[in-house]
Amino acid sequence: MEIEMKIRGLMIDPTANTPIVILKDVNSETMLPIWVGAYEANAIALEIEKVAPQRPMTHDLLKNVINQMGAIVERIIVTDLVDNTFYAIIEINLNGKTIFLDARPSDAIALALRADCPIFVNEDVIKNSRSTVVEKAAGEAEIDTDDDDDDEEIEWPDEIDDSDVNKYKM
Repeated sequence: MEIEMKIRGLMIDPTANTPIVILKDVNSETMLPIWVGAYEANAIALEIEKVAPQRPMTHDLLKNVINQMGAIVERIIVTDLVDNTFYAIIEINLNGKTIFLDARPSDAIALALRADCPIFVNEDVIKNSRSTVVEKAAGEAEIDTDDDDDDEEIEWPDEIDDSDVNKYKM
């Protein structure tokens, strides 16, 4: 089963100092952090901020090619998590035929923003993620880990609020 998610924001991993896209379930408080590269985070941030570059970026080019072919980006799906690497597909409709393109989640998310299409995550990805964030009712964030015998403490902000997730200017 796939769960529809929205982009909650971008933030910097406090331990690795790398960008993270935070996806949030539209029907619950479950959040899924996906670590991305700086260039991909910048492409996502530019679209979130509605900053138009002087020349089309790669994700703009891909959207334009898809549109010029008469196709529509229906949705993107984060499909799998293997060895701490997320996998995604882009679902395209071309003349009634569904085409699936393999993609990195960061590229798929950047395209989804430009194509204004929904983002889905396979339920197993959320269950298997060692870093799925669930907001408590009190507003505190905790890391939901399935590794009960792992004694390593993971540092994470006590709260994920708008000031944390909106620090996406790269």
